[in-house]
Amino acid sequence: MDYRDAGVDVEAGRAFVDQIRNLVHSTFRPEVIGGLGGFGGCFQLPTGYQEPVLVSGTDGVGTKLKIAQILNRHDTVGIDLVGMCVNDVLTSGAEPLFFLDYVATGKLDKEQLTQVVAGIATGCKLAGSALLGGETAEMPGFYQVGEYDLAGFCVGIVEKSRMLDGSQVQVGDVAIGLASAGVHSNGFSLVRKIVSDAGFAWDDTPALLNGESIGTAFLTPTRIYVKSVLAALKAGLEIHGMAHITGGGLPENLPRCLGTGQGIKINPGSWNIPPVFQWLAEAGTVGVEAMYNTFNMGIGFVLILPAHQAEQAITHFQSQDIPAYKIGEVVTGSGELLGLFTEKTSQE
Repeated sequence: MDYRDAGVDVEAGRAFVDQIRNLVHSTFRPEVIGGLGGFGGCFQLPTGYQEPVLVSGTDGVGTKLKIAQILNRHDTVGIDLVGMCVNDVLTSGAEPLFFLDYVATGKLDKEQLTQVVAGIATGCKLAGSALLGGETAEMPGFYQVGEYDLAGFCVGIVEKSRMLDGSQVQVGDVAIGLASAGVHSNGFSLVRKIVSDAGFAWDDTPALLNGESIGTAFLTPTRIYVKSVLAALKAGLEIHGMAHITGGGLPENLPRCLGTGQGIKINPGSWNIPPVFQWLAEAGTVGVEAMYNTFNMGIGFVLILPAHQAEQAITHFQSQDIPAYKIGEVVTGSGELLGLFTEKTSQE
């Protein structure tokens, strides 16, 4: 016997690496040293930093991958993978430098996984991050044929004096919410249960989704905020804190960027909730608090900055085709989120 008899095709793995080589190279920054195929990726730190701090983050896509595999559409989940990592790193004020991926599958399907890597490369270019390397593991018996899982790892850099850690946030600062592109990559175990239990098919087109199929709506990739936020910093916006709104929604994630002795009061109705969330709430009979504690509800990223810069920030992000809203303000407190469930938030 040989390895192929056990279900692992080494030659197919080599051919896959050759097939994705150009995709990977298309993401390279000037600091990348060497090419694809080494035991490790090499990256020279950018010049101009006095006290550079490296910021790292890692994440996956979760059970959203099940939908991609059911629909045989694999070109967007790689964007999700990158977005979940680089948006986290961004909250420290860091610029993402490079990204690595880990792909595990039951049987290597070159066409399928090339689509996945193409999405990863797209995400890296949207973030200005080099796809420095990765690992593809063929694991027969662990994953079924056609199944795969993804994990990613990102490293960014920030000047120590400009690193955001909550200490810059002040009572009276305002919260500017940046619109999400949809559900992003959280809450998909509940999404899948709602679709299954309510008897929907992924190609159904409910009226609330304006002619879009359920599958298409939920495969919309995570919005990557990196370039627009870094541009805001360069334009002089005095950003004191940032939060990436992922699992746990606004209640769990927004207070994480506050300083000691602070809370944040949210103004319900100050932003538009995309129809996909209204559809989920109705189809699954999901309560308001459960929706906010599971999903981003239309706000994918939040900036904390001085009140006098609110309009400048909103104008900046709208010029970047990202709807932005003043959704609340920092108050004296103990790390809590106030006001979210006191009124019904408007529906788009």
